[in-house]
Amino acid sequence: MHPDLPSQPYGDLTPDLTLDALEALGQRVDGRLLTLNSYENRVFQVGLEDGGFVVAKFYRPGRWSDAQILEEHAFAQELADAEVPAVPPLTLTVDAAAARGPASVCGTPPTLGHFGGHRLSVSPRRGGRSPELDDPEVLRWLGRFLARLHGVGARRPFAHRARLDVTQMGRAARQWLLDNEAIPLDQRSTWLAAADQALDLAQAAFDRIDGLRWRRTHGDCHPGNVLWTPEGPHFVDLDDACMAPAVQDLWMLVSGDPQERQVQLGALMDGYESVADFDWRELALIEPLRTLRLVHHSAWLARRWSDPAFPAAFPWFESGSYWGQQTGLLRQQIDLLQSGDMPGGMHDDPYGA
Repeated sequence: MHPDLPSQPYGDLTPDLTLDALEALGQRVDGRLLTLNSYENRVFQVGLEDGGFVVAKFYRPGRWSDAQILEEHAFAQELADAEVPAVPPLTLTVDAAAARGPASVCGTPPTLGHFGGHRLSVSPRRGGRSPELDDPEVLRWLGRFLARLHGVGARRPFAHRARLDVTQMGRAARQWLLDNEAIPLDQRSTWLAAADQALDLAQAAFDRIDGLRWRRTHGDCHPGNVLWTPEGPHFVDLDDACMAPAVQDLWMLVSGDPQERQVQLGALMDGYESVADFDWRELALIEPLRTLRLVHHSAWLARRWSDPAFPAAFPWFESGSYWGQQTGLLRQQIDLLQSGDMPGGMHDDPYGA
């Protein structure tokens, strides 16, 4: 494989460098350092001299431009200003006396730091637990907050961040896998045939919705990116914030058999529509969006494969059985996408909403 990003982007990110970076950017650290779970970036909980904690995120080199990261930061701050429970990054300052190397910040306000060849942001630590998604009231609460998030997201578009459509998230990923010979030869033709048919059907589903509204969304709103507190949910990790239909932030919160998904989606939509109108035609995009995620995820693993963290975490990725399984999943998506025209995303929707 021939990934397009550095093979060991965090090879020099030692504990000392991490703490030096925080000190150089105005944080008074006390030496406590805990690595948090993240494959794409490197994320740490860092103790402060005053007894508190912050979360430092070191961005993967080459993935996002400074402009894209700052746009994410501005969106998080806009959400917080509108009292939507998101966690914006802190304003950073350069402490020349503390720096053991050149440090700089950028943004208005400055929220993106540069130190030792790395880019990082620092956020307040927010606790919480996973939401209980089998509780209809929890789902209604999430629906209300997502409606508010989308209300803010509809105010203006992203200028620099990605658009979650078939071209950018599906066909580009498929082409990268082909160009970089990432698919085993004995699985290549069957996977490509299934991917091409599934992506064509996904594009047709998008094309059927006249006037589809694109807005700024969380983009990766799965249960792991929602933390629950006694005061309700708050959203974390806007790293994949993008322009997308509103349903992108809903479909990953439902799971189980079709009847369970129907009940869960109904509770989410009850909450959502108590705050804002939802374009019900977008329900017809749930399976197309799932298809894009399948293709994009395979390309994501392939692009990162020379990062030592990935073979350790996903040892099955290069096996023929993985690609055979992916072909089977894409064929299941083809069956779902072919099951009906789904006019308006209502009566033929697989979740029965």
